[in-house]
Amino acid sequence: MPYVVPPMADEPPGDFVAFVVTHLSDLQREAARLVGGPQHADEIYPMVLSDVAGHWRRLRLRARLAQTDAPGDFLVRRLAARAQQWREDQIYEVEVLGLRPPPPAHTALPVSYAARKAALLPGTERVQQRPVAEAAIAWDYAWRRARWRRIGRTVALALLVFLVFIQAVEYPPG
Repeated sequence: MPYVVPPMADEPPGDFVAFVVTHLSDLQREAARLVGGPQHADEIYPMVLSDVAGHWRRLRLRARLAQTDAPGDFLVRRLAARAQQWREDQIYEVEVLGLRPPPPAHTALPVSYAARKAALLPGTERVQQRPVAEAAIAWDYAWRRARWRRIGRTVALALLVFLVFIQAVEYPPG
């Protein structure tokens, strides 16, 4: 049966993985700043990534039509909302301090010939495995949520049809 809107794919698309690779370190840093330290950042940033994954097709379409960074804007809004929700759920008051920037590097190491050549050759930069794994985990979580929502909608529709059928049936007096 063809779908009007096909269900979410069970594997993350390449552009979502590239988005996570690009934004993961900034997302982790900002999450740590918003929740008071890196020890709690992993409580919110995976959920933010799964929120983005759940809306990925819509965000990608909006980005194409409006020529904006819709996924990036959505990521920022969801991070703020998830951090606020996390703070409200805490039993004790959470003190949020700005993280200190890393100290500047004082000495620049000489760049080797191989490092200069690597910048010119295609495919010599390796993709870090952690962002790819984070993207896959976020996508899987969003895919499971989408599947359960689809099942819930189907059950609700079946129940509604059943109730309409019961109301439409005329019973004999008596």
